[in-house]
Amino acid sequence: MSDVSLATKPAAFDLAPTASATTPSRVREVFLPGDARRQTTFGTLRRRLRWPLGIYTTPVVILIVWEVLAQAGVLKPTYAPAPTDIAGTTVELWNDGVLGADLLISLQRAGIGLAIGLSIGIVTGVLGGFLRVGEYVFNGLAQILNTIPLLAVLPLFVVWFGIDELTKVLLIAFGAGVPMYLNLFAAIRGVDQRLIEMARTTGAGSWRVVTRVLLPGAIPGFLVGLRFSLAYSILGLVAAETVNADEGLGFLITQAQTYLQTNKVFVGLVIYSILGLLADQFVRTLERVLLRWRPSYEAT
Repeated sequence: MSDVSLATKPAAFDLAPTASATTPSRVREVFLPGDARRQTTFGTLRRRLRWPLGIYTTPVVILIVWEVLAQAGVLKPTYAPAPTDIAGTTVELWNDGVLGADLLISLQRAGIGLAIGLSIGIVTGVLGGFLRVGEYVFNGLAQILNTIPLLAVLPLFVVWFGIDELTKVLLIAFGAGVPMYLNLFAAIRGVDQRLIEMARTTGAGSWRVVTRVLLPGAIPGFLVGLRFSLAYSILGLVAAETVNADEGLGFLITQAQTYLQTNKVFVGLVIYSILGLLADQFVRTLERVLLRWRPSYEAT
């Protein structure tokens, strides 16, 4: 009988991972949404004490320093009256019925011009973003108009449309429409192409791609354009009310400048500043409502 050699049993391999393979050399950091981060009571209290008024903390500090310097005589009333003096002048103008009427007419001009500018900017931005023909028709013109200052077109508007209300409204519309078009066009063209392809592979038609992918993706750029349009409408209001205006905040500032009434000039500037802050807060509110679906970076 031949000697049959039995195959030796293979040695068992140790499949258990080693400690060096499983234990990372250092802890990996992971980015988490703002609401998933660990919030401590002490950290929240420290942030509130550091910035008790949020974005308004710095303006309030500037007002306090300004008041102290004015009361100490460092700032002369002719050049920079104290904030309390400006507030007193504001109350006086309001009680006399001057400030309320001027503010109302300025808001009417800004509102009408802003509505016209936003309407034109949104329509042309959508056409330029969705259609190649729209891009060829509107984009070059918008890029040219974007480089022209408001004060540069003001004399031309006076020649074309006269010195009535139409010139003022169109100047505000010009300032509001161009930034809306540019930002909305860039937002639509900036939507990720892979999202569009993914929607089409799932059977989505053109209308569904537009309403479910392109428009939601363009909302952040639209809000940026809205913020710039609101700001430029205020700038356009300032420029417009320097042309043959007999009422409005610009007229109030011009009259005060003529008679060297610095406190009234500051009243108009402060109101313009407040309008700018209110416009920013309006856009921030829209962002919280319309962009609730999008996690965003929260600064530490």
